[in-house]
Amino acid sequence: MDMDYIYSLKGILMDNYTNVNSARRYKAHVSIVGTTQIHLRNPYIIAWWSAAFPGFGHLLLSKYIRGYVLFIWEVIVNLNANVNLAMIFSFQGNIDMTKDILNTRWLLMYIPVYLFGIWDAYRTTVDMNKVYLLADREDHPFNSFSIGALEINYLDKRNPILAILWSIFVPGLGQLYLHRILTSFFVIIWLVIFFYYSHVLEAASLLFLGKIHEATNILNPEWLLFLPSVYGFAIFDSYMNTIENNKLYEKEQRNHLKKNYQSQSFKILKGQKVK
Repeated sequence: MDMDYIYSLKGILMDNYTNVNSARRYKAHVSIVGTTQIHLRNPYIIAWWSAAFPGFGHLLLSKYIRGYVLFIWEVIVNLNANVNLAMIFSFQGNIDMTKDILNTRWLLMYIPVYLFGIWDAYRTTVDMNKVYLLADREDHPFNSFSIGALEINYLDKRNPILAILWSIFVPGLGQLYLHRILTSFFVIIWLVIFFYYSHVLEAASLLFLGKIHEATNILNPEWLLFLPSVYGFAIFDSYMNTIENNKLYEKEQRNHLKKNYQSQSFKILKGQKVK
C-alpha cells in the first residue's frame, strides 16, 4: 500500500481522535468560550495573587468555578467584616478605630477561607506543573480551531502590549482580545459593580472640574479598595496568557508542518559545528 496514503489516513484518524480531546493528557483545548491550556507556572506568584484577592490565583490556573466562589466569598465577607475600612483606619494610624470597626462574627469566617485560597492555589500549581511535564512528554495533538453557533475561536498570535493597553483602559478587554470569554465577562461585570458603588467615575468627573473636596467626599473607600487588585490582575493575566498562547500557537504550527510537510526519512544528524 502507498506510504503516503497510510500517512494521510493516519493523520485523518489522529485529527478525529484529538477533536474530542480523548488523550490521556493534553496541553490545551480550544473551545468557543476560550483557549484553556496548562503550562509551567511559579507557585509563589499564583499564591501571591490569591493573597492579593482570593480567587485570582485560581482564575490564572483556569480553575473558574473555584475562582468564582472564592472571589464572591471575598467580596461578601470583606464588606460585612469591614476589612477594607479597617485597613484604611490602620493606614491612618487609628488602631482603636480599626478594632472597633471590625465585625468579628464575619472576620472569623474570613480568615480560614482566605488562608485556604492561598494554600490551594499553591498546591494546585505544583500539581499542574507535574501534569504539564507529563503532557509535554506525551506531546499529543490537540484541537486548534473551534466553531459553534455563537462563536469562533482559533489559535493565533497576538500582541502582548496591546493586551496590556486594553486592560489598562478597561479591565477585561485584554481578556476579550485573547478570547478568554469567561474571565473577561466576570472581570467586566464586577468592575461595573465596583465602579458604581465606589463612585470613582463621579469623583473623576468632579476632579476634572477642579472640585477636589467634593470628589474626595463622594468616594466610597470600602468599594474603592477592590479596584487596584482588579486592575493589576487584568493586566497580569492578559499579558501572561498572550505570551503563553503565542508559544502554544508556534508549537502547534511547528508540529503541523512537521507532520504534513516534513519527509518521514528526515533526520537531524548530530556532529561537530562547522566553523
